Amino acid sequence: MATPRGAVQPITSRSVVEQATDELRRAILAGSLAPGAEYSLRELAGMLDISFIPVREALRSLESEGLVIMRPGRSAVVTPLDLDDLHGIYRLRRALEPEIARRSCGLLTDEEFDRLGELAADFGARDHGMADIYDDHHDFHLALLAPAATAWDIRILTTLWRAGERYIRIGFGQLDPDPAEHERRGEAHTALVAAFRTRDPATAAAAVEQHLARNEKIAISALS
Repeated sequence: MATPRGAVQPITSRSVVEQATDELRRAILAGSLAPGAEYSLRELAGMLDISFIPVREALRSLESEGLVIMRPGRSAVVTPLDLDDLHGIYRLRRALEPEIARRSCGLLTDEEFDRLGELAADFGARDHGMADIYDDHHDFHLALLAPAATAWDIRILTTLWRAGERYIRIGFGQLDPDPAEHERRGEAHTALVAAFRTRDPATAAAAVEQHLARNEKIAISALS
């Protein structure tokens, strides 16, 4: 039986670039590619078992996200963890997220609040470390803000979240052995949902500001 024309699309060089970008980003955020370490394009290509050309394109994308620094020639440095960089990320987040929260809290449905409440409670499970919940954690915060966020808001916030993810993963990862921290994690996110559920702009914005302040404090501990 003949395959319908267009049913299966050939693999393009762009798809290889996307896969390389995703895998290098994952390794950087997980710390497998260590902050400050320098890698040649051929070295990374060998790790990924692809040619160095898509690796170069992937690194350019990651440089725009602040995760790598390209060097003259054919190498790149994983961006070091830096206190000023961290403060800059949170300064921008504090400028954006509370303002969006003010508008979003009145647009979320009761059904969405119920869903987010269940997700928040699950963050407190003792067998869920930060690495296990990070994707859901990202989706949770995006869902709280998405009703009032423009495409540009989401694009900028995603960049900031990715830039801060290494600090968050390390900082919260250090707290994972403490069961009380898991409970606090669930309670903190449940409180966020409750604040938004009041549909009071000032309450929602204040809750986001407090959440960011605590997260920044924990992320700073990752540099100690």
